[in-house]
Amino acid sequence: MANYVDLWIESLPKLLEATAKLTIPLSIIAFILAILIGILSQVMRANKFRPLAWLANFYVWLFRGTPLLVQLFLVFYGLPKIGLTLDAWTSAIIALSLNTGAYVAETFRAAVASIPRGQFEAAQTLNFTKMQTLRHVVIPQAVRIALPPLGNDLIDLVKGTSLVSTISLIDLFQAGKQVAAANFEPLAMYTEVAAIYLVIFTVLSWLQSLLEKHSNRYVRSNRA
Repeated sequence: MANYVDLWIESLPKLLEATAKLTIPLSIIAFILAILIGILSQVMRANKFRPLAWLANFYVWLFRGTPLLVQLFLVFYGLPKIGLTLDAWTSAIIALSLNTGAYVAETFRAAVASIPRGQFEAAQTLNFTKMQTLRHVVIPQAVRIALPPLGNDLIDLVKGTSLVSTISLIDLFQAGKQVAAANFEPLAMYTEVAAIYLVIFTVLSWLQSLLEKHSNRYVRSNRA
């Protein structure tokens, strides 16, 4: 056990460096883009111009229905076959953003659909414009409803970054793999990698809980 502790301490700087340089920045950038993609997809799906709605539905269907690993390979290895060569970092951002964006779009769709129709009718009786209805009725409630699943989408995205090692990026998992290959202690290294992922998960879950409490501060309790 003492030997394992020494290995963990020795390898920790390299694992944390990979986490700080790739896993976390990649997750943040991809999630921000995924939010924008999800919003755009939901707007397109709600558009009365049916081709836009069909296109958005096809996108969501495609990226939710195929594995992220396949999408990474298609972007990194497949696109060069049609003359579009991207580096590994750009390919990872594109694949992760599009994959997570499809789930974010579903999250927003479900959040908007859960708002009672009576509130839209009430906004009409108050002569709210479409933008006013969106700002004062839809967005405040949809954001509060969407926060828990969005937090889950982010956590899944962070874990999904472990797949970028397959396209030559040195993320947390790949760094652990390299250390394990050097010291021949895969159990110790992959346990340490798992522990770091668990720390990230715990921090994100805590932040998600704080955001949910903040967004629910004006919601009346049902308790007597």
